[in-house]
Amino acid sequence: MPLSDIEIAQQAKLQRITRIAEKLGIPEEHLVPYGHYKAKVSLEFVDSVATKKDGKLILVTAISPTPAGEGKTTTTVGLGDALNKIGKKAVICLREPSLGPVFGMKGGAAGGGYAQVVPMEDINLHFTGDFNAIALANNLLAAMIDNHIHHGNALGIDVRRIAWKRVVDMNDRALRDITVSLGGPGNGYPRQDGFDIVVASEIMAIFCLATSLKDLKERMGKIVIGYTRDQKPVLAKDLKAHGAMTVLLKDALAPNLVQTLENNPAFIHGGPFANIAHGCNSVIATQTALKLADYVVTEAGFGADLGAEKFIDIKCRKSGLRPSAVVIVATLRALKYHGGVDLKELNKENLVALEKGIANLERHVNNIRNHYGLPCVVSINNFTFDTPAEIELLKKKMAHHEAPVILARHWAEGGAGAAEVARTVVDLIENVPSDFKFVYEDAMPLWDKIRAIATKIYGAGEVTADAKVRAQIRKLQEDGYGHYPVCVAKTQYSFSTDPQLRGAPSGHVINVREVRLAAGAEFVVMVCGDIMTMPGLPKVPSAEKIDLDDDGKVIGLF
Repeated sequence: MPLSDIEIAQQAKLQRITRIAEKLGIPEEHLVPYGHYKAKVSLEFVDSVATKKDGKLILVTAISPTPAGEGKTTTTVGLGDALNKIGKKAVICLREPSLGPVFGMKGGAAGGGYAQVVPMEDINLHFTGDFNAIALANNLLAAMIDNHIHHGNALGIDVRRIAWKRVVDMNDRALRDITVSLGGPGNGYPRQDGFDIVVASEIMAIFCLATSLKDLKERMGKIVIGYTRDQKPVLAKDLKAHGAMTVLLKDALAPNLVQTLENNPAFIHGGPFANIAHGCNSVIATQTALKLADYVVTEAGFGADLGAEKFIDIKCRKSGLRPSAVVIVATLRALKYHGGVDLKELNKENLVALEKGIANLERHVNNIRNHYGLPCVVSINNFTFDTPAEIELLKKKMAHHEAPVILARHWAEGGAGAAEVARTVVDLIENVPSDFKFVYEDAMPLWDKIRAIATKIYGAGEVTADAKVRAQIRKLQEDGYGHYPVCVAKTQYSFSTDPQLRGAPSGHVINVREVRLAAGAEFVVMVCGDIMTMPGLPKVPSAEKIDLDDDGKVIGLF
């Protein structure tokens, strides 16, 4: 019986984090160790390498996710190991896992098989406490809002127009809509409130886009927490909350250094979801990695329509980062699922369904090459039940897209199994120039930006919104936020807002049901369809399998 991910990780021979840091030229005095195998890299060191030349940035993204799984994080890790194996100096940059998916149904974010980052248990659980710091900063602001109102409300905050929610790093549907301040005058003014998951917090988005402590503080001061009765925004700095919030995040902002199973360096920092936030590793971690390596492999969450679009239109726009190449991850199982096959039948050869499902991959490739202007490689995570006929059909169908299709076996073989992907990516970077571009320009009105994303990237025919939402968008435009990028929150399972609509639907309608201003993160969130910013646990959550054995060893963690 094959080993589970956690069993593979627990058998790994880890090097002390000081040794991993040496490979990148990070002196020991600039490490803040959290045990022997993970550490934060000081912000002083980050500043000291700022003038160094950048390496090449490789973005890993994927087809629209399916229950069959694709292996995007696993590919990121495997590709990083493969680049090092073929003689390149490479670092990977990942997001930190959220406890919601860890104890829910999606799982962690440390990779899988023999392409993992370790210590896997630590990374998937509390790690270095960054998420706790983000939650505390978020909830400090929430507490100061209600405290200010209780003590006279000098700022005139309209309790009906408070826009700031509390957060917790757990899937807890019971907290989506609640009433707070019950129990009498001493407990404040009763009002409707709710919780988001930590990764959906604007603090998380700010944390991942900030370039320094100073930038972090300034961004948090700009957070709009609500409005007065005459519709004037009230900011976090009006409450004098941003200084204390920065103090809570002071240590967390330093990037976290760990290693892969093959003892190669990995930065894991920040963790916004790509279906309800911008879904990328922190700018600080990515920029630092680029100063220390020839190649940096990073990922953007979920499919290329969500993660890659936001990586390009938000992270790259704000930071100046520019990827040199893109890897799109898929599996034949997932493509057959997009072709309509039931989950239980995916291990059987089905050329008709595969041909139909390839349309999903084709649209993602087209978006990367034509709308983002970047060369790309398709990496197929190989399963033993993939048939020669299926592989041949996929390569034949993709031949005219100028995106090489490569079978990768890093899950089973580690970096050696992704060596061909690594060599192909390096060849693309060296020989195929990019024509990097955004999906829309800054000067476009907010409504035109969401329409550009929907029609160009999702294949939609129309964008709709009710009168109230349209009025909110107009108000944001008039208030000076029109130059902000748009962060679309929608289901990750489809190009549409219907998670059951597989493949590559066209002509569908994207309905914007809610608009949220993230003034500190400097983007406008447009919530489409039925997506939740506080997920719920499934009927049988992963938490039921996670335990400690009699020796105190974690079991059941994937």
